[in-house]
Amino acid sequence: MKMNYKAPLALGLLSLALVGCSNKAIKVAEQKPSPLPKISASSSLVAVANYSVAATNAVDPLRLQLGLAQGQVFAADPKGEVTAYQGKQRIWQSKISKAGISAGAVAGEGIVVVANKKGQLFALDQATGQTKWQNQLSSAVLAPSLIQAGRVITLANDGTVFAHDISTGQQIWTYNLPKVDFSMRGTAAPVAVDPRTVLVAWANSYVYVIDTVTGIPQLQRRVSINDGRSDIQRLNDIDGEPVVAGRYLISTSYQGQLTAMDLASQQVIWSEDASSLRSPVIFDNKVFVAQSSGQLTAYDITTGQQLWQNEQLLNRRLSNPAVLGNQLVVGDLDGVLHLVDPNSGNLIGRAKTSGEVRSLRSVDQQLYVSSQKGTYSIWQNR
Repeated sequence: MKMNYKAPLALGLLSLALVGCSNKAIKVAEQKPSPLPKISASSSLVAVANYSVAATNAVDPLRLQLGLAQGQVFAADPKGEVTAYQGKQRIWQSKISKAGISAGAVAGEGIVVVANKKGQLFALDQATGQTKWQNQLSSAVLAPSLIQAGRVITLANDGTVFAHDISTGQQIWTYNLPKVDFSMRGTAAPVAVDPRTVLVAWANSYVYVIDTVTGIPQLQRRVSINDGRSDIQRLNDIDGEPVVAGRYLISTSYQGQLTAMDLASQQVIWSEDASSLRSPVIFDNKVFVAQSSGQLTAYDITTGQQLWQNEQLLNRRLSNPAVLGNQLVVGDLDGVLHLVDPNSGNLIGRAKTSGEVRSLRSVDQQLYVSSQKGTYSIWQNR
């Protein structure tokens, strides 16, 4: 079972962590974030929309996000509501769970999907917000589902992968990942490889490629290694979603490596030591990683050669990086959105949202931001 314990991060995210099965409390030294560096801003962002929901727990790894479909956005509230907007106009609002929402929202094929810590999975009608179906899974859900090929693919916190029929909610198949006794609290969301297959990353440092229709695994491969002596030193989770780009599968892990695998040969092409709980991003044949220490690093996608490293944002609890236009963007613990030149790593601008940035997504030249304080915002280049 994936334990509900948060191990101490290298950047001093927590002042208190619970480790092992004894629930023994261990003090973790807090590391002071680097001050914001002075920059000569040449680029900036402008907010085009903001939506407010309840805040999440500051030490909870929830990564709630806006669901997007047909020009509408769907905002999941941790208190259990889902709201649909067309621009700034509210279309509908549905209270669906007294147990709150811990994962979502994702939208597609006519439905909006969210889930909660009780393991309840909900599918709502995109047009009306009415619940189309609901299912009880085996444990808490902490990452968004994937809607693909008429299926809703969900990874529960105990390592069970579920596939449900998108129309009826009928369970089509399950796939059980190996049990992990000790891990970071958090999971990577399922990722589409192609229209027929889905990739799931797990806390045992393996990735699994599964046939979406049948549930039959097509590949399993370890992509990270850790030789630490203690349980904490051996933590080697993959909590950030791997990225598929052509023949490449790029993954990061905590206290492990950034790894590039060839999907055709199923062989690791290169790996570089890098600790990250965030998903990498690929742009212009470069791989960008926000490391747990706050280092922002760029690598050549073909060779793994390090191209540059920015250390101006150390201990600022960076979000996953995203690409907007021809610029790199990363958020931090103070809600600052940093604009970075992807060719040099230089900071070239910044903007500010409210609360620690938990996730970034770039879709159709707009940046979708979610924060710990419950602020969803949409940005574009000025």
